[in-house]
Amino acid sequence: MQTLFSLICVLLFFITGNVCKLTISPTVPVSVEALVGTNVTLSVSHAGVAQPEVMWFMGSVLVAKWTVGDSPPSDSASDIFKRELSGSLTIMNVPLRYNSSYTVEMTKIFEEKVSATFYLFVYDIIMNVSLHTDPGDAIEGEIRFTLYYSTLQGEAKEVQWFFNGLQLKNGPHYSISGKKLTINQPSRTDTGRYTVLLTNPFSSETQHRDITVLYGPDMPVLKVSPTKAVFVSGESLFLSCQAEGEPPPSATWFFNGESIATSSAGTVHLTNVKTSQSGVHTCVMTNTRTGAKLQRNITIVVYESPSGEPQCLVQAVDGGAALQFLCLWPGGAPEAQVSFPSLNANASAYGNYSMTINDIQRLNGQEIICKAEHPLIQTQCSVIPRGPVDFHSVILTSMSQDEQTMVAIHCSTEAAPEALVHWIKNGNHLQTGPKYQISTNTTQLFIYDFNVATDLNTYTCTAINPLGNKTVDTSLLGPQISNSSVFLSIDQTEVTLTWDVPLTSVITGFDIQMKGPDLSSPSQLELSIASDFRTIQMMPAFARTTSVSGLKSESIYYFRIIPKAGRTAGEQSEQHRIGPAPGLSGAAIAGIAAGIPCALVLLIVLAIIYCSRRDRIPRYPVSRAVEKAAIAQSTLNPHRLLRARLKPPPEYRRQQLHMNTVLLRMYSFMGGGLFCAIIGNILLVVSTATDYWMQYRLSGSFAHQGLWRYCMSGKCYTQTDSIAYWNATRAFMILSAMSCFAGIIAGILSFAHFSTFERFNRSFAAGIMFFISTLFVLLAMAIYTGVTVNFLGKRFGDWRFSWSYILGWVALLMTFFAGIFYMCAYRMHECRRMASPR
Repeated sequence: MQTLFSLICVLLFFITGNVCKLTISPTVPVSVEALVGTNVTLSVSHAGVAQPEVMWFMGSVLVAKWTVGDSPPSDSASDIFKRELSGSLTIMNVPLRYNSSYTVEMTKIFEEKVSATFYLFVYDIIMNVSLHTDPGDAIEGEIRFTLYYSTLQGEAKEVQWFFNGLQLKNGPHYSISGKKLTINQPSRTDTGRYTVLLTNPFSSETQHRDITVLYGPDMPVLKVSPTKAVFVSGESLFLSCQAEGEPPPSATWFFNGESIATSSAGTVHLTNVKTSQSGVHTCVMTNTRTGAKLQRNITIVVYESPSGEPQCLVQAVDGGAALQFLCLWPGGAPEAQVSFPSLNANASAYGNYSMTINDIQRLNGQEIICKAEHPLIQTQCSVIPRGPVDFHSVILTSMSQDEQTMVAIHCSTEAAPEALVHWIKNGNHLQTGPKYQISTNTTQLFIYDFNVATDLNTYTCTAINPLGNKTVDTSLLGPQISNSSVFLSIDQTEVTLTWDVPLTSVITGFDIQMKGPDLSSPSQLELSIASDFRTIQMMPAFARTTSVSGLKSESIYYFRIIPKAGRTAGEQSEQHRIGPAPGLSGAAIAGIAAGIPCALVLLIVLAIIYCSRRDRIPRYPVSRAVEKAAIAQSTLNPHRLLRARLKPPPEYRRQQLHMNTVLLRMYSFMGGGLFCAIIGNILLVVSTATDYWMQYRLSGSFAHQGLWRYCMSGKCYTQTDSIAYWNATRAFMILSAMSCFAGIIAGILSFAHFSTFERFNRSFAAGIMFFISTLFVLLAMAIYTGVTVNFLGKRFGDWRFSWSYILGWVALLMTFFAGIFYMCAYRMHECRRMASPR
């Protein structure tokens, strides 16, 4: 067969003039992809030679050789490489390591060779893909950050990288090489999810990894709350420090190099800030992962005003030839600026400032103002340089344990600069010694072992400063009482004594003496005036009031005050009687009982006489025609009468004019009476309701009382005791007000004329009601006056009637005159009615 083929080729060579040429060609793609463990055939075909010799190389290593058409020899490699009769090569159960290039060579006679190359790519299933980073953390600003993958099995033919779902390409920021993705100069915007997609012809695998780029801290943002340029000492404030970063940076505040307690949010709460906290506060932000730090400063200004108020002083210098003005306002932050604009407009100082003036007389009595300015407050003080002003001395007395009396005389006057006091007795200047002691500021003289018999004298104190002098003579008096009074409680079981003494009286104490039943023994109805006084209390020199309780309301007591100077007793006060009132005498009661009705009868008689004058103008006869015309006035008037040729009598017109005058007077009396009644009713209500019927002095201050309450020391109390004369006065005052009000109603209605009231004239009823009101108020005022004069006046000291009481008497006059006016109006009405034609 081979010989035949050769002969054919020779024949063709000679026929065509050419010889047959050997060719080889792959029958499959030269790039072969195979899964590991499968059989792969690298198939070729040839032409031009019948049985060429075939050799297969894996890379440069010969793996198989045989002649096409012959049975391939068996060797160890035949388990993997299977020789095909056509010259193709089959790789059995291809392993991963056989991933290489394969070249086939065929040789013909005369040593001509042809070849073809296959590329075998062996892949495994991709499994267990993982992503890694280098370095471990991505930090903003670093040179690079690399992600790379690894697989436990299989290799990828194609690798794709994604960032947040977007495919990444090679560029300035991202570099993809092999298994690596490199991020050049990573930034916070590179934070996100990175994905790698590995694919080969037989499998694909995806793996994700979240990358956080660490950054920061950025420049901190500092805030102060509340937002103020200056804080005042004692206020509270918040400091906050915030900055961007990943992870969020932690804040720490520092002041003067020392850390301040800072919350996790980076805030500091400063309460009750002091001026010592004024200054630069620093916030340090730290990234705990990267260790990066950044700080920023803020300045807190805390002001504090100086304590108190500025003080203005003036003092004498250069032996009294000049005055030095001082303005003191120390403390504060910052210090206050003080100045005397009126003395020197351009000079000032901080905290304390002084200025000396030689021309002192021109400043006498002139107000010198110090202007004090602080960022938080602006104020001023002033001082008036002047000589001593008029003053009075003050006497204080005390007693030592050995019962020696010490008297202190105070002579203090207003003067600027402070006056120096000189003490003189009987023309001799007093000096400090065993008997006399002068205080450091010379304003007090202390007289030790005071003897009333020898030391009661006139002491002169003269206050002197560069601008003038004043002299006061103090004549010391022995112990004495200038005024005293008593006040008995409502239940009459406690008495309060008050007293006054002369200003220059030397007193070390008071003995309160009483004459009467013993306070702790059963009551006695009466005690003889000849009974002795006994001391029941001893009061100190400064006391001016005392109370004695345990009295018996049915007993009589006498009280007096004995002033004392050491062991020397002074002149006693007046005696005060406390106990049941002796009451009115029979003659007084009879006089009141007879006088009140007689006075009322006299008033009524005078009113009747005054109003009894009647109109005595004679009545003229009237013709029958005129009488008919008067009766028929609804249809006829005087003009019609004249047309009818009926003439009135000569006196008719005069009589009509007189009647109109009487009517006008009647209404005038009614109006005046109504006015007086309204005023009287108002006064009755005010007098009854107010608490100023009587005023008296109690414990050195004035008290007052009315029909319903009594008031003392600015507080009022209800009269809880039911006392007959009070109840009678209240009842008569209320009845008087009600009667007056009823009279006012009747008086108002009397202005209207109705025929039904002709028999009972309302002006007469109003007058009667006003007289009744007068009677009631007269009874009330008489009762209150009699009891007050004979009982309450002796019970209270320094008493007098007050304006509520006076308003009651004025109301009596108003109601009385209202009754007079209405009775006169009634009489004039009767006169007019009787004089009217019938």
